[in-house]
Parts: sequence; structure tokens; C-alpha cells
Amino acid sequence: MNQGGGLAVIGRTLAGATMLTVLALPATAETDPKAVLTTYADIALAEYEDALATAKALDAAVDALIATPSAETLAAARDAWKAARMPYQQTEVYRFGNPIVDDWEGRVNAWPLDEGLIDYIDPAYGTESDENTLYTANVIANPSIAIDGQKVDASKITPEFLSGTLQEAGDIEANVATGYHVIEFLLWGQDLNGTGPGAGNRPYTDYDKANCTGGNCERRGEYLAAATELLVADLQQMVGNWGADGAARKGLLEGGTNAGISSILTGMGSLSYGELAGERIKLGLLLHDPEEEHDCFSDNTHISHLYDVIGIRNVYHGSYTRVDGSKVEGPSVSDLVKAADASVDTELSAKIDASVAAFEAIAKRAEGGEAYDQQIGEGNAEGNAAVQAGVDALVDQTRSIERAVAALKLDAIAFEGSDSLDAPDKVFE
Repeated sequence: MNQGGGLAVIGRTLAGATMLTVLALPATAETDPKAVLTTYADIALAEYEDALATAKALDAAVDALIATPSAETLAAARDAWKAARMPYQQTEVYRFGNPIVDDWEGRVNAWPLDEGLIDYIDPAYGTESDENTLYTANVIANPSIAIDGQKVDASKITPEFLSGTLQEAGDIEANVATGYHVIEFLLWGQDLNGTGPGAGNRPYTDYDKANCTGGNCERRGEYLAAATELLVADLQQMVGNWGADGAARKGLLEGGTNAGISSILTGMGSLSYGELAGERIKLGLLLHDPEEEHDCFSDNTHISHLYDVIGIRNVYHGSYTRVDGSKVEGPSVSDLVKAADASVDTELSAKIDASVAAFEAIAKRAEGGEAYDQQIGEGNAEGNAAVQAGVDALVDQTRSIERAVAALKLDAIAFEGSDSLDAPDKVFE
């Protein structure tokens, strides 16, 4: 590792986190760090506003599906869900450096989920789990369920019931009852194709009360409507958090410039390394397991991963292209790093571009007919290599983020780690 100007740098892995310890000294840069933080907050606001707008469009499409079930209204709802994923995924870089986002994130993007909690499932799914007594509770089919041995009234499926009672019921993380992936499951159903071609194939008649398939079509519609309504409300809350008087913006701007810049780099490094390269990608690649792909019902994983990486690029360069094509941009971390050590900025910028290119290549394969779950399948040497190239690019990018931290002479930063990267043998224990 280039230590830059004799600065003492110690890199190590400790308790699952990649640690970087540097001497805390004031950064010297022509760009005002406060302006960098303002840009970062402005981009967050714009991204969450776009996520909210596309979630509202999804909500409207879901309402149309429930009111008039057809192949066309189901396809439109699915298209709206896919469109909603693109701006939201770009916000994920805000997670690890901003507790207010990380504490909230599980409400909208938790995965993987035990879908038997929600609706009917294929017999191959099994009937019970040692870890989860609600593994096949099927709340859509049952107006009363038991949680921790206590009878619970599930006759009315409302946003409040989903968020207040069903989400992580029994303190089990796999009991995901809210968010994008629940909506995804209700629109696509299970993907029963393994690492073969094809996504979930739920019929529109699962919402047709007059010609109902799957049973309980009215309650299924109630669940889907409640879940999309809740998603809109949750995103509205996060838009407020990044507004002019929002708690996230105020916490960032009032916490000191060094702490704020560290938050930005923490989000970049943790999403890049432990979360995306490790938990979301390398784990599934090691196991060749389609259940470990992020958007497993819709086969949309290639898009979600790509827009995560684009989100990292957005905050580093202080520029976000909105859904309507307009731009939000301003002074950036890249400007600060360039002033401190231009070679590090050039290196990191190139590494981020390389990561985006690697995930564009994965997306191109998917759009050409080889879905992400096929790419990670056992025996698919070319597909595995393409996905591994994405992992390698993210790991390489993280090392350059560490160099940027050193160039800015910031305090110690801990990036999220992953056994899949740091101790892969543990994955098979």
C-alpha cells in the first residue's frame, strides 16, 4: 500500500471488518469540505425523491392490477417495480456511514426472506424450519397466526400490521414482511428454475377474485396494496430526513467536516467490500446458489448490483443524474482527494469506472439471455468468471478507497467485512 508522504498506515482485518488506521491530521484541500457535505446531502435528497416518485408510480400500477387483473396490468406493475429499483439502489451507499439510514434500511430492502411467511409456496420449499416457526405461516391464507406461541389476529392486512406485527416476527430476520422484495415476490412468485433460464411466473389470476388461482385472491391484493403503501410512506420519511431541516442532513453537517467525509468514505468502502462484493455476490458464487441473489424472484439482480456501483460513483464525484435527466452536482470527495494527492484520485476514479464496466458486462450478459442466477451456476465457467471479475473490481476499488482515506489524513475507518472474502472456508462449515 502506498503510504503517501510518510504517513503511518496500518491495514488489517479484525472481527470481520477491514480496518484502516491512519494518523488524524487536518486535510489540506482547496475545496471547502462543508460544500462537499452539502453536495452529498443534496444527492441523497434527490435520489430518495426519485425513489419515492417511482414507488408512487409502482403503487398506482399495483392499484390498477388489483382493480383489473390481467396479463397487461401485471406486466405494467412488474415494469414499475423494476423502474423503482434503479434510483433506490443508488441510495445504498448512504447506509453504513449514516446510522439513520442503516437503521431504516431493513424496512425497505431486507433480504433474503422466508416467503412461506407471506403466501403459498411450492412443496419443494418444505413445511418447517428449525430456525423459524413461521416458515410456512402463509398469512395471506390464514386470518390468525401464532407468534411466539401467542395467537395473533391477521384478519386485516394493513401497513400497520405488516410493519408493527409481522416484520421480523419472533425476532427472526428472515421474517421479512415489508419492502421491495416482498412486493417482488407478490408480483413474480417463486423462481423455481434454479440456475436454469426463467424467473418467477405468478399468474395475474392470483389477483382475479372471479377466476382466482392460488386461493385468497382478495387478501393477496390487500397484502400487495398494504406493502406498496408502506413502501411509499417509508421513502417519504427518508426524503424528509435529507430535506433542509431533516435529521440526516443536520446530523451530517453539524457533526464536523472530518466526520462527515469519513461517513462518505465509510459508505463507499463498506458497500463496495463487505456488503456487495462479499455478502451479495461472492457468497452466492461460492455456493452457486440462486437463493443468494439479491432480486431472486424477478431475475433483476444484474440491475440492482449495477446501480449500487453507480451509486458509489455518484457520491465520489458529487454528481447524480436524476430520473428526469437533470443533474445534481457540486464539490466532491474526488476534489478533496485530488488536492491532497492527485495520483490517488486518478487511481480511485479509474477503479470505480472499472467496477461500473464490470457490472455493465454482467448486465449485458443478462440482457443477452443469461440471467444473473445462471451466471453464478455451477459449471458455468464463463458466467462465473464474469461475476468474479465484478468481485475483483470491487475489492480492488476498496483498496483505493483506503488510499483516499490515507491521503486525506482521516481517523481510523472500519469497512464492513464478509466471511465470503475474508474467511471463505467458514462459508462451508
